[in-house]
Amino acid sequence: MTMSLGAHLIAGGVHFAVRARDAAAVELCLFHGLQEERVKMERDGDIFAASVAGIGAGQRYNFRAQGDWNPGQGLFFDAAKLLADPYAKLLDSRFCYDPRLGQRGEETAMLVPKAVVADPPVSRAPLPPLFKAGGLIYELNVRGFSRNHPEVPPSLRSTVAALAHPAVIAHLKKLRVNAIELMPIVAWIDERHLAPLKLHNAWGYNPVVPMALDLGLAPGGIAELAATVAALRQAGIGVILDLVFNHTGEGDLAGPILSLRGLDNRCYARKEDGTLVNHTGTGNMLDAADIAVKDLILHSLRHFASLGVDGFRFDLATVLARDPEFDRHAPIFSAIAADPLLQDRIMIAEPWDLGPGGYQLGHFPSNWLEWNDRYRDDVRRFWRGDSHAAGTLATRLMGSSDIFTGGTTRSVNFLAAHDGFTLRDLVSYAAKHNEGNGEEDRDGHDENFSWNNGVEGPTDDPAILERRNADVRALLATLFASRGSVMLSAGDEFGRTQKGNNNAYAQDNEVTWLDWEGRDRDLEDFVSQLAAARVACLAGQAADLVRHAEWRDLAGHVMTPEKWEEEALDGFEVRIPLENGSYVSLRVDREARQCALKRCD
Repeated sequence: MTMSLGAHLIAGGVHFAVRARDAAAVELCLFHGLQEERVKMERDGDIFAASVAGIGAGQRYNFRAQGDWNPGQGLFFDAAKLLADPYAKLLDSRFCYDPRLGQRGEETAMLVPKAVVADPPVSRAPLPPLFKAGGLIYELNVRGFSRNHPEVPPSLRSTVAALAHPAVIAHLKKLRVNAIELMPIVAWIDERHLAPLKLHNAWGYNPVVPMALDLGLAPGGIAELAATVAALRQAGIGVILDLVFNHTGEGDLAGPILSLRGLDNRCYARKEDGTLVNHTGTGNMLDAADIAVKDLILHSLRHFASLGVDGFRFDLATVLARDPEFDRHAPIFSAIAADPLLQDRIMIAEPWDLGPGGYQLGHFPSNWLEWNDRYRDDVRRFWRGDSHAAGTLATRLMGSSDIFTGGTTRSVNFLAAHDGFTLRDLVSYAAKHNEGNGEEDRDGHDENFSWNNGVEGPTDDPAILERRNADVRALLATLFASRGSVMLSAGDEFGRTQKGNNNAYAQDNEVTWLDWEGRDRDLEDFVSQLAAARVACLAGQAADLVRHAEWRDLAGHVMTPEKWEEEALDGFEVRIPLENGSYVSLRVDREARQCALKRCD
């Protein structure tokens, strides 16, 4: 029954099915222009279904559910609320917040996007992923990435299709990118506090339904994503989708009723007293141990895998394995591993959430990669000048063996990501400056392990600018010299800035739109050289050879435990033997602001 949920073409019509476990009745709402036709759905256990003749692909529809209204018991049934199909693969418009969406008895047919019956995609087994562990991931925001790109036609800018443009592909290949990681591209809604501030969600981490693409980013729908994935694949570049299965845009109890809340609110985790669990910081948390949520997650992953994407990054991934505590052997992991469409896809965890026991770095399945925030923080601490930082840096450079056991490191090493400081801002601001977010600078992390080189923010002082440039190059060189996978945030290769904002989720403006015209081309060329050196020196490097590495101080003497403990240790050199008798040398010198990787024959 699970696979029949949603809308499916049948001979002479369409079959509709939706899960609504606590509903007294569900109606299918068919839209013909401005007219709404309601069809009673028949109940079969937890599923309501209806088959309608004489309609086909392109038919607009949604649901209405009837039953008790008792928010304290998790019941939000309101026949005035038009509810989007959780399994929809296409919508006719974008979600826009309106207070009436959360008000009992207020009609919302004119406010909620309609699901659209879609033609089934061409059935074909996806090709093996192009991305391999150890490669370079390039994280990007679809809208901000190409919004101001001078070589991309205006009609394509800010869309998924723009990523297949020859100018974009040329840039990615210059950096030797192995896969791009797209920040959320499925349909989302603004948080309700943004409208009074005249702000909009620029990141998309507030989804409503998990498969329908946001029409602002992909006006061509499924076909646009599939064509872009195919074009990038032809260029040797994979696509990884950042998906959010930890919460939805329905928010807290005062939030909008858009889909699951009005159909099957059991999908949300609740405490014994009936209040919502909020380990996500968004007002609600999906209960991934619930069969309905697990089925929806797996169906969504299969849908996107069938379009040829290499894999997925899971936002606040600890939530996936909560019941209610984190279980590293959670059923969702075995289900993914056993699924023919998913078992070879790349899986990347953001290995934490905000709840008790939420930090789970190193505890995901052995074939999953994990964002390594300890790498980020420890590399920053070393180059900031913190004491007792060199030994930890050495561990991070070699793949964080204190976190990831086994021969192949699962670490995704990064210095900056969509949340937090950009790389340029990291060496230009000692504190965050999020006043533009309208929360009096209360949002965003306070501890960024950043430094400003003597002046907070912009400066014309050539000495400070020189130090900042040297710092950025040292940080980037460290990243590209590290074992594990590497993630570069789009624009950091040419010095992007968010003017000190380290939580720019609501800045759909010049703060997050990449400045292609003003980019630092020298820095961009430097990153291209680092990428080439990484391939030449580290590609295919056997883990057992790393274990035979020689560690020396900057004077060439063999390192000892006592030297590693020196408070002011400013660097070291490691020599990693290769099978042909040559070796790779990595020399880190904090005082000289240098991290040099080379192959010695």
